[in-house]
Amino acid sequence: MNRFFNELVDTHVKIENWLGQGKGDLEVLLSRFDRNFSMISINGTKLDFLTLEAFFQNNCGAKDGLKIIMDKMEILAEWSQGALVSYVERQILPNNIESLRHSTVLLTLEGDEILWRHLHETPASES
Repeated sequence: MNRFFNELVDTHVKIENWLGQGKGDLEVLLSRFDRNFSMISINGTKLDFLTLEAFFQNNCGAKDGLKIIMDKMEILAEWSQGALVSYVERQILPNNIESLRHSTVLLTLEGDEILWRHLHETPASES
């Protein structure tokens, strides 16, 4: 599997474990994100790294039983210092509440380390 796809899957497993089970190491999770990280959430809110950090701190185990399914990963562009990747993400909670989103992420390379620089999520009813 492409290293950028591996990064997407690995990070979402860590997010699922943190939010859904209250398990993991917050510093290890946050280390995947550039300190200049920005995000446009599914409700249109813009977040920065500090907002993301506060979200994770305040929501450990808050989505009990959360499952995240990744699909349709596609490299839109790739260059020596990173890639732009699109994917479909389905979040499922045990009471059958589902959230589907189309996402585009800018990943950058610092040495061998892949960092999340920008994420844009758009809600979707169908993939």
